[in-house]
Amino acid sequence: MRFSAIGLILSLGAGAAFAAEKPVRFWNLTSETVTSLRLAPAGTRDFGADLTKGDSDGSVDHDERLAIKYLSPGLYDVSIGFKSGRSCAVSGVHIEAASVFSIEEKDLASCGK
Repeated sequence: MRFSAIGLILSLGAGAAFAAEKPVRFWNLTSETVTSLRLAPAGTRDFGADLTKGDSDGSVDHDERLAIKYLSPGLYDVSIGFKSGRSCAVSGVHIEAASVFSIEEKDLASCGK
């Protein structure tokens, strides 16, 4: 019985550790291929590196998900660029640890070429 309890505790701890290591994922629900994805803490213009560079082909197709390692949970503004040359902004994207966040056409604002 004692070994069963220890095994249960260890397996629960391992499950929690695995969940904590799971990266945030961006899910492209726009109608275009994303070629640039940059995040900044909400209300700032401090955009980081282009996250699409972490994908094997450097872009995120429609309905594709992109794993983003080392991203802290929080509220972000997004600068997003597309294969067509269009670029847009999305404000106030809430990102949680080990979760999926998506961007759809209806989320896009301030678009231009």
